[in-house]
Amino acid sequence: MTRTLYITGNTSADALLNRDGTALMIGMLLDQQVPMEWAFTGPHTIRTRLGHLNAKRIASMDVEKFVAVCSEKPAIHRFPRSMATRIHQLCVALDADYDGKGANVWKDVDDAKVLIARLRKLPGFGQEKSEIFIALLGKRFRVRPKNWKRYAGVFSDHRPRSVADIYSAATLLKVRGYKQVQRAREQDKQDRPLKRPKK
Repeated sequence: MTRTLYITGNTSADALLNRDGTALMIGMLLDQQVPMEWAFTGPHTIRTRLGHLNAKRIASMDVEKFVAVCSEKPAIHRFPRSMATRIHQLCVALDADYDGKGANVWKDVDDAKVLIARLRKLPGFGQEKSEIFIALLGKRFRVRPKNWKRYAGVFSDHRPRSVADIYSAATLLKVRGYKQVQRAREQDKQDRPLKRPKK
């Protein structure tokens, strides 16, 4: 299977994402309100501190102890408590339904309709995050169930919209540049007008 994700600037962290489905899901979960590199380094940071990234073992941990691990400096996220709690919830779900392995979420799935339904049931995976994750699997890992482009939405196209389009330092810069252009246009990653907070 082709694994070409390049995102963190850390060879070991990228290697973990490219071989471990649980790491990939945790990185995707953390990818909000912080730089992409910070988010996707999170799984490697957790593994370094715990000595593993086993969803079953994380699910069995006391939540507060796991939050403490994630909150050590440097923290895994701008909001370490809330995101660590969400990671713990994700690991509980993986333990309960997928034998503790992130890759089992998409293993042997023939139709992306099934895949997006599975993703949407997981803690922290809303509609857009699920679409980006399907695009990430399709573009970087060649996991392409039937209709994967349809369920990845605009993230399946050739614009450098998201982490799904990053496979080198140059493409990382392209995605960052695209986001800057979109902000200047007051548009989001899906070319929609940015939502403004109500006054």
